[in-house]
Amino acid sequence: MLVVSCAAEFMVVLDASVVNVALPAIQAGLGFDPTGLQWVVTSYALVFAGFLLLGGRLADLYGRRRVFLAGLLVFTAASVAGGLAVSPAMLVISRGVQALGAAVLAPASLTILTTTFTEGPRRVRALAIWTALASAGGAAGSLLGGVLTEYLTWRATLLINLPIGAIALLLAARALTGDRSESRRTPGYGADGGEPTRRLDMPGAVAATVGLVALTFAVSGAHARGWSSSTTLAALAVAVVGLAVFVADEGWWSPTPLVPLRLFRLRAIIVGNVAMLLAGVTLMPMWYFLSLYMQLSLHLSALDTGLGFLPHTLVTVLVGAWLAPRLMARIPARTLLAAGSLLAAAGFWWQSRIAPTDTYLSGVLGPAVVMSVGCGLLNTPLTTLVTSGVAGDDAGAASGLMNSTKQVGGALGLAALLTVGAAATSTGHLEQGDPAELIAAFSTAFAVMALLMTAVAVLAAVLPAPRHQRCDSGTR
Repeated sequence: MLVVSCAAEFMVVLDASVVNVALPAIQAGLGFDPTGLQWVVTSYALVFAGFLLLGGRLADLYGRRRVFLAGLLVFTAASVAGGLAVSPAMLVISRGVQALGAAVLAPASLTILTTTFTEGPRRVRALAIWTALASAGGAAGSLLGGVLTEYLTWRATLLINLPIGAIALLLAARALTGDRSESRRTPGYGADGGEPTRRLDMPGAVAATVGLVALTFAVSGAHARGWSSSTTLAALAVAVVGLAVFVADEGWWSPTPLVPLRLFRLRAIIVGNVAMLLAGVTLMPMWYFLSLYMQLSLHLSALDTGLGFLPHTLVTVLVGAWLAPRLMARIPARTLLAAGSLLAAAGFWWQSRIAPTDTYLSGVLGPAVVMSVGCGLLNTPLTTLVTSGVAGDDAGAASGLMNSTKQVGGALGLAALLTVGAAATSTGHLEQGDPAELIAAFSTAFAVMALLMTAVAVLAAVLPAPRHQRCDSGTR
């Protein structure tokens, strides 16, 4: 179950980044305009974020095995449709459907771990492997995307999921045993504590997704249109209404809310998800900006850009899977989270000091090592802290909320950072402009990432310790 869960999360994160290196080729092949190109990435992140809450609840209500297999099937089929796209609209829609499958798959994979491994050292080790492979998926996506784009075509970055998905389906069907959600007297279950009503909160999921898409659309185009334009104001109004409907639905209307309000009685849920939001704002857009920097400013090929991400991959996996769980056995999770966040912030700040005369060795490699050590150290304690103390019946909802928060941060962060970076160019687009303007835009974006990652370190001090660490401390 550990292998299958990690493989699924690796695929989901891989596809969030595999198209980054291929973006210039996609733009040329399908005729994307500079403003529309970001939606190849953003459509995946937004639909993923909006439906992760629903996906997490599906695992609680219908069983992990059934939901896991369904999500994997949708994900694979949509990947094939995207690889065969003949227009920008077809590709963006396919990426959205692909994200819908991923939104079901990702929380199911985490729920399998949190319900299989009880809180303690074994769960820490399992989560360390899961988070390390998730981080590796982001970096490996850039490498794989570069190889496939250079030697085959950008379409291969999506079609590669067909053989991978088929193998994963066979392994999952054999490894995962059937299960039924335990009967409890919680919203969504029968009054006698028997069979669950299995009613899904589709209005909540749709309202959340509409609100997030509208908000991202408003932020991403605000620089070009202006904050006072009718289009921007209309999008903001739709965002406010959508998110207000979501909150009302969760609090009063839905008998089976995607996010039960009882979760927010836990300080780990509130503070941990704020920290996860800020981490998502930095960690996900990082791949987008580094890919553009290496191709547009350093003039590396797609293959060389993919190879340029190898240090990020190797260091993150080594630190996250091997070093972080060993340090967590000796160091409080909050301390390790703060240290990792500060290291990552230092790496982003170093990356922001790039100059037009820099090469890959002077402008990328050094910051890559520092930020990757930091990211490898912070991922495992943050995931452990956010999921600590959650009851088994709410494990899917908590997993969906955590993943959704990270994806929301990534989508909104990318839109906001693109707007901030575009303000440094005369054309208003990062894909265009002279070298000095591009360097200024990238530098500004990485400096903002450094500040936000510093805020994650501050929040670490407010997070409660995991239950098993509190017990150990009391015993000593």
